[in-house]
Amino acid sequence: MESHTIRPGHLTAHQTAHLLGITLGAVRLLVHRGQLTHSGGTPRQPRYAVADVAALDAKRRTRTAA
Repeated sequence: MESHTIRPGHLTAHQTAHLLGITLGAVRLLVHRGQLTHSGGTPRQPRYAVADVAALDAKRRTRTAA
């Protein structure tokens, strides 16, 4: 049985949405568009690498600041 413990350096979909200030649906849309990729978890409970989320957040912030 798979452990539900999140590995260090990974975020849940809820945490990712909260950090980016978007909804869970928007997180799924980012994945669908190829702007964010799963780095673990299951299809129903994906995990995202903190570094990937931080890079996406920085990219989105520079786009809105420009």
